[in-house]
Amino acid sequence: MFPLYILCAIIGYLLGSISVSVILSKLVFKEDVRKKGSGNAGATNMARVYGMKGGLLVLLGDFSKAMLTWLITYLIGGASYSQTCVMIGGITCVLGHAFPVFFNFRGGKGVSVGAAIALMVDWKALLFIVIIFIVVFAITKIVSISSISGAFGLIFITVLFYVFNNLGVGNGYFASFNWQMLVLAVTVSIITVWLHRANIVRLLKGEEKKFSFSKKPVEKNV
Repeated sequence: MFPLYILCAIIGYLLGSISVSVILSKLVFKEDVRKKGSGNAGATNMARVYGMKGGLLVLLGDFSKAMLTWLITYLIGGASYSQTCVMIGGITCVLGHAFPVFFNFRGGKGVSVGAAIALMVDWKALLFIVIIFIVVFAITKIVSISSISGAFGLIFITVLFYVFNNLGVGNGYFASFNWQMLVLAVTVSIITVWLHRANIVRLLKGEEKKFSFSKKPVEKNV
């Protein structure tokens, strides 16, 4: 059992360490996106520096590597240990995304991967945080506060539905909200908020940049 969990942790971390934004920026634009814009290896900075198409590709790539982690760890765990394996793989995937071994441990902030984690928990969790993100972004036009709000939303909805499941509410409708998915959602959300600590400081100072849906790349630092 223990070697199985270690294997899932390694797989999650290595897949998470595949920094799509860095790879794409180097292959297509012959430069490292981490040396441009905000310096973050994520979809938002990619979109700001190279345009929306690049940002969307990174978003899709990061989401996909997390879902691949889910698939592999689920299959490894089998009927007996799949939930625990998914939990471990999901957490280490986010850690790999934030601290990629292949790219000097400088990665992204886990938003795209976090969205995939929400889907691992349950589609209802993903729908809930997407709605939160859209509403907050529509009001503020700030990606960081929208992402942080989504992270807290994931904690809220997972805890709530976990309680519902244990109380027998819904006749099994909340069955996917077990303790493993609770640990996964809460841990990943805390990591995501922590990775946004610099953004939180700027938000408190009123210095956080707003995001605009421009197809053209932004050359200056933001």
